[in-house]
Parts: sequence; structure tokens; C-alpha cells
Amino acid sequence: MTSTDGSTARTATATAPRPERSGRVRRFSRAERLVHRATGWLMLLCVGTAACLYLAPLAQLVGRRHLLVTVHEWSGVLLPLPFLLGLASPAFRTDLRRLNRFAAYDREWLRAVRRRLTEPRARPAGKFNAGQKIYAGWIAGAVLVMMATGLLMWFTGVLPTISRTSAIFVHDVLAWGIAAVLIGHMRRAYRDPEARLGMRTGFVGRDWARTWHRHWTPEDPQDARGPDPGDAGRAG
Repeated sequence: MTSTDGSTARTATATAPRPERSGRVRRFSRAERLVHRATGWLMLLCVGTAACLYLAPLAQLVGRRHLLVTVHEWSGVLLPLPFLLGLASPAFRTDLRRLNRFAAYDREWLRAVRRRLTEPRARPAGKFNAGQKIYAGWIAGAVLVMMATGLLMWFTGVLPTISRTSAIFVHDVLAWGIAAVLIGHMRRAYRDPEARLGMRTGFVGRDWARTWHRHWTPEDPQDARGPDPGDAGRAG
């Protein structure tokens, strides 16, 4: 009996292995990936326009200062928007709790970094390692300070007790810090293709998860959103 093209396509679709059944586990939901992507683009807009505004060679090359100022201001104002929209996702809220929780093995991870130990067994981690948790907290606080100082520069006189010069100083110094941290973040991501794959597709290899994030092992491969085993009672 012959088969039609349509039946062949349906059969191929039905028999194709699902990611979670082919040695992969779900790491991020679609909402989480969209939040990360949108935040990343807005952050790059902020940093890129700031560079064109404050570095003379780039300012002369690009020109259009008024347009750059407008893009810089509004990309900064909109920066928290992806985060706020992401709060509607249960997976996103669960991962926020993970990022805000330090376990005993996170301190062990930090000690291994200080001693320059690179073996996976020396760097235990849950779904997020200690470095990722520190980065997330630092960048969240830095964005809030940048927004506050930026608004003080934009709306001069809102807080008479804080001079515009002070706001500019804090804004500029912190901008250099954010640029350095972002470069480090992208460098680490470049060196870990599996982590990039997880952010791009939502799935990572089971072996990679067991090796580098052994305290995060979802019981159900289709749902990687449960709490990290061992976290309860060990936060500090």
C-alpha cells in the first residue's frame, strides 16, 4: 500500500523524538527566554548609545546627538518592562526565587573560584551557580541606580538636595562598571555553548546539567521548574 505525502509527514512528526526524550531537559520557558532577549537588546541600546554620546571619536563618527539622547533615555526607561511583564510567568517567578536564594553549595562554588579550581565536582551548583546569582543581583541593583540618576539628570530639580553634577558622576562611573560586567557576562556565555543553547532553545543536555548543575535535576524532564533539591533550610 502506498502512502501519501501528507501521511508521511504526519508519521514523521509523530515518531520524531521530543527534546526531553533525547537526552535533553527543559531549562528555560519561552517567557524567560523572551525576557532575557528583550532585556539584553535594551541594555545593548543603552550601552551603545552611551558610548556614542561620551566617547568623542564615536560621537564624531555617528553624529545625530539628539536622536542618540532620545534612544538612550527611552531604552533606559523601558529596561525594567520585560522584567515586569515576565512576572506573569510562573516559571520566571520560580527562577527569581532561585536566584535570590544562597545555599551551602553556593559558598563552596565561590571558594572553588577563589582557589581557581575548575573541575565540575569542585563547583557544585543548582539551576544557577553562585556567580550567576551574584551577577543577577548586582545588575538589578545597578539598573535601578542608573534609572534613578538618569531621571534626576532628565528632570532637573526634582530632588533639590541632589545636584545634577552628583547624579552625572554616579551615572557615568556606574555605566563603566556595567559595561565591564556585561563584557564578562558575554565572555562567559561565549565559552559555554550549552548554556547559550539553553537560552536559545530552552533545552540543555542532561549530561551537562548533571555535570555543572548537579543540585538541579528535574524529576520530570518536561518540567524543569521545581525547587532546587537541597535548597530548603540551607539558605543564608
